[in-house]
Amino acid sequence: MAIDGKRDKTFTRPVNWVTTFFMVVFHIGAVAALFFFSWKPVLVAALLWWISGSLGIGMSYHRLLTHRSYKTPKWVEYFLTICATLALEGGPIFWVATHRIHHQNSDKDGDPHSPRDGGFWSHMGWILTGKAMHNKLDSLLPYVPDLRKDKFHVWISEWHWIPQVVVGVLLLVFGGLPYLLWGMFFRTVFGLHSTWLVNSATHMWGSRRFLTTDTSRNSFLIAMLTFGEGWHNNHHAIPQSARHGFTWYEVDMNWYGICALRSLGLAWDVSLPNLGRAKVLNPGDSFASIEPDVVPQEAGD
Repeated sequence: MAIDGKRDKTFTRPVNWVTTFFMVVFHIGAVAALFFFSWKPVLVAALLWWISGSLGIGMSYHRLLTHRSYKTPKWVEYFLTICATLALEGGPIFWVATHRIHHQNSDKDGDPHSPRDGGFWSHMGWILTGKAMHNKLDSLLPYVPDLRKDKFHVWISEWHWIPQVVVGVLLLVFGGLPYLLWGMFFRTVFGLHSTWLVNSATHMWGSRRFLTTDTSRNSFLIAMLTFGEGWHNNHHAIPQSARHGFTWYEVDMNWYGICALRSLGLAWDVSLPNLGRAKVLNPGDSFASIEPDVVPQEAGD
């Protein structure tokens, strides 16, 4: 059911059978992996989960390409983008455009995955009934003027499935079936649901530090599953910040990765939050807009 009592939007839309077919296949493969348990395949899966989920989705698609929270050499940007394609979340044009639309209309009409349209809808219904694997929709292109001018991002958006297939073949050839099931199917499904929890659960449950015009919340558990993306209320309060965990106890692995790049001279113009103008949530407060500052800071600041 939706938050406002309306019927979950998932069940009012036609199913995208191509996307649904691959989702079903990957979930079957993930379940099958449990019958081929071995520590080495699990460790390989964990490594690939970090590569696709942290280097890829968190550091590349989200904080670099969507919000331009820091800058890197092009070869680093392209490498991180390839890592992101291993998450099976589409190419950069689709992902970035969708997320920018989400921030523009968060929890309002036009939000691609608001829990106001249903908890299941915001989690994965919008994927199963939408055109999630189609990266050149005309309606998305206005939201990615930077990416549509880049030949690599246009190409990888069209052929985003190639790196995943290559990794799958390598796992099967050099490791066998257990490595394929764990390193590709289980790892991908686990990563997908972790990312989807940011869209669904962190707009329904958790704590709120800042007043925002949406229902974003912070969740320690989801932050652990997504390398720091679960500090979602922090992020919606100050979207351009490269750092989502604002305190020492808000573990943010993606931020630590950006710091590592910065220490190597591979990241600069890193945007950090200026909390002085952020509107802190007090008892009795209602949703209100805030316009916090974001200040660029170089290595050593």
